[in-house]
Amino acid sequence: MRNGTSSAVDQTGIPVYRGTHLRTSSLNDKNPSQEHANDHHHNNSSNGTNDDDTNDIKGFNKKNLNLDENTSGHIAKSNIRRNTPWYQSRDLQTITAITALALVVRLWAIGYPTSVVFDEVHFGGFASKYIRGGFFMDVHPPLAKMLIALTGWIFGLDPSFMFKEIGLDYIEPQVPYVPMRLMGALMGVAVVPIAFYTVRNSGHSYHASVLAALLVLFENSITAQSRLILLDSPLILFTAFTALAWTNFHNQRSNPFSEKWFVWLCLTGVGLGLAGSCKWVGLFIIATIGCSTIKQLWDLLGDLRVTPRAWINHFIARAVFLIALPIAIYMLMFEVHFLLLAKSGDGDGFMSAPFQMTLGHSLQDSPLNVAYGARVTIRHQGTQGGYLHSHPSNYETGSKQQQITLYPHKDSNNEWIIQKRDGSVPESLEYVAHGDIVRLFHSSTDKNLHSHDHKPPMTEDENHFEVSGYGYKGFPGDANDEWRVEIVESDASDPEGATTLHTLRSKFKLVHANMNCDLFSHSVKLPKWGFEQQEVTCMRSAVQAKTIWMVESNVHESYPENATKVNYKKPGFLGKFIELNKVMWSTNAGLVESHPYDSRPSTWPLLRRGISFWGKDQKHIYLIGNWFTWGFSTASIVLYAVIRVLLLIRDKRGFKDDFSGLREYYELTGGFFFMAWTFHYLPFFLMERQLFLHHYLPALYFAILLLSVTFDLGFRFIPSRARVLTVILFASAAIYVFRMMSPLTYGFEWTRSQCEATKMQKTWDFDCNQYPETMDQYKANAAVSASTSSAVEARSSESILSDLTERILAESAEEPNNEEGEEVAAAKVVQGVDSLGTDTAVGQIVENVIDTSTPLDDPRVTDPALAVEHLPKEGDDEDVKPEFEFEYDDEETRSNDDREEHNEEEEKEN
Repeated sequence: MRNGTSSAVDQTGIPVYRGTHLRTSSLNDKNPSQEHANDHHHNNSSNGTNDDDTNDIKGFNKKNLNLDENTSGHIAKSNIRRNTPWYQSRDLQTITAITALALVVRLWAIGYPTSVVFDEVHFGGFASKYIRGGFFMDVHPPLAKMLIALTGWIFGLDPSFMFKEIGLDYIEPQVPYVPMRLMGALMGVAVVPIAFYTVRNSGHSYHASVLAALLVLFENSITAQSRLILLDSPLILFTAFTALAWTNFHNQRSNPFSEKWFVWLCLTGVGLGLAGSCKWVGLFIIATIGCSTIKQLWDLLGDLRVTPRAWINHFIARAVFLIALPIAIYMLMFEVHFLLLAKSGDGDGFMSAPFQMTLGHSLQDSPLNVAYGARVTIRHQGTQGGYLHSHPSNYETGSKQQQITLYPHKDSNNEWIIQKRDGSVPESLEYVAHGDIVRLFHSSTDKNLHSHDHKPPMTEDENHFEVSGYGYKGFPGDANDEWRVEIVESDASDPEGATTLHTLRSKFKLVHANMNCDLFSHSVKLPKWGFEQQEVTCMRSAVQAKTIWMVESNVHESYPENATKVNYKKPGFLGKFIELNKVMWSTNAGLVESHPYDSRPSTWPLLRRGISFWGKDQKHIYLIGNWFTWGFSTASIVLYAVIRVLLLIRDKRGFKDDFSGLREYYELTGGFFFMAWTFHYLPFFLMERQLFLHHYLPALYFAILLLSVTFDLGFRFIPSRARVLTVILFASAAIYVFRMMSPLTYGFEWTRSQCEATKMQKTWDFDCNQYPETMDQYKANAAVSASTSSAVEARSSESILSDLTERILAESAEEPNNEEGEEVAAAKVVQGVDSLGTDTAVGQIVENVIDTSTPLDDPRVTDPALAVEHLPKEGDDEDVKPEFEFEYDDEETRSNDDREEHNEEEEKEN
């Protein structure tokens, strides 16, 4: 209380307008029930049943305020609404209708496209990996991915379908993609009523709340993102739910430690944990609530009515529910993650050897001391690159000698023999010590670990030198094969490891004796000719962390049987949890490669460009926002900041702009949404990784809420009917733009002229030339397709097989370099028919005769009948190119998916 008035800063956080006394000199002491009436109005708002802004005066004495009959009638109607049962309230009826509309908007044609779209490549693939149980690595926390996997598992997702590439068909393999998309879409629907009640329960008008819900509903980018198998829909839902729960908790500030007070505080903590468990962007809502909590506690500390014991109780309650509970939820999600991924998978290489041992890997106990002549594997400690490795492939640059790399998987090419400086091995056991100069001999290729004055293949820095495999069987070697062992760290339980090289216990550097550079590796990959394995160089003045190595396995035929042996200790849950989060952080920070559709944060509020998601059959899905909503929400952010600065300047000059109490109300309410927008937007300027427009969507949500608050301020004092008309006009404009942009949101049919008319900015890089001139062309294409299908179906498999066989025989006879000839080709056809049956043989022959560049999921391969129509004709030698080219959003994740292919290449190479 301040000067007898109800103040919104008694216990602040996010504000809820409790009303101020519209004071005149005659009312100073005549309304003792004023504060109670206003508090009663405020408490009702938490249930979403408060009325229009005229309710702010409904506790006043009508006679003293000299209200006219119209105002009195309006107050009477307001009181009737306030006493209406909750299930008959206007708020509930309105939001029920809006939610029903949201179901239509979000779920309309959700089964289209019938193929993989954008990052469904990753997150659909992760669902399959969860079902298979093989460990994988991703930069995002697991909750949203596990929800997708759970939906897929319930509806029978075949884990052999791996969502390998954009455009891959869902229909033939019977992928339950519609239920998997439906999960995210329903979460997108839930955000709409949450937006309504967040604004409503903050004490704002019915009209502002309706406007917020409609703007969220008809936002193109939020709609497009929620209709696909992606992570942003769960993230936005849990972020919005957290803001609503915190609003309702703040509304209970006059009843601290009551049941409702604890319920909403607990639900806020649950929301924080769930948001952070979907994506690390969820940390931004944690920061928002954290700042609001600090402000609450600070104000409570200055409230003399709050005893020290009560303040400590406030602190403990918030610490338990807003810190401990979210952390517990976050860790619980990882515990479930580890239980589901208990087997070895393609993400093993990102993790340490102890971690891998929890996935079914085993490592034989190794002798502690390392002797000359021992066959060892050497693991790099500064990255997740893996083992020092070589293979019989040469660099295509520099010396063009044999490649030396880091390889993340166990392999015989990881094994090295430690030799003396002259390349000899003592007859009796002699152990390697600190300061010894040694050679490392790669036994499977008869090469020595070697460095010289050549630039490495990838790194241009003058302090880096190439490391190669050099020599041949019987070659005595040279001075550039010599390396000095320098032990830099040892296990605390093994002090001897600082002077004698010990397995697993000693961390050491290998310093080139001739060039005085350290064996070094970093997270830089070689090109395709290097199998995209990690580069190894010799570096002068190197960062020590990237030059540290460790002997992991150690085998020598002369070791005594009673030799002390060591092995890794399997980590528990906490160790795995900490390690995985460190790897996620470092991997996320390393996603710095450019992408055709990435963008920087400075372009997001102005909607400078979007993201191409999918394109086929002259249709396109392109993530772009509703420019009407986007523009006004950005303007509201700027307007709020400008007004706050101007008012601060006027305060400094001695002016007191109270606006009958409205200033404090809107500064605090709008301030919470402005702070949320700031925390969800500005941190991206500190990130150097790949960023995309969809990273702005949580910030956009809060900008829309601030826009509704700004609307409430701007139109507060106009008549109710005029305000309703304004809402209708505003919402209609947003709906019109949404409808205009919907072909890009849903992948609908569109014409070139309509597309060009929609391009509001030159930087919007969706291609209008892909669309036909008229809608009739879609019908013509459909008619041709139907006619072709009917003609193909009329032909029997035997007829197709006969045509194909004749074609193959003719081409086999004509080709001058064909070693098989007609007889061998004919024999192949007969053998295929006998072993596979006629229909299957057709498919196999088609696969052989179609150009090898044709994807296996191409209709010409999967449909033998259709393949006949596409067999190369004479003079038909032009390649068919796709309409759109897509790249992966997450390069590191893609390389994770490709590791199995690299392993196969390694095996072939061996």
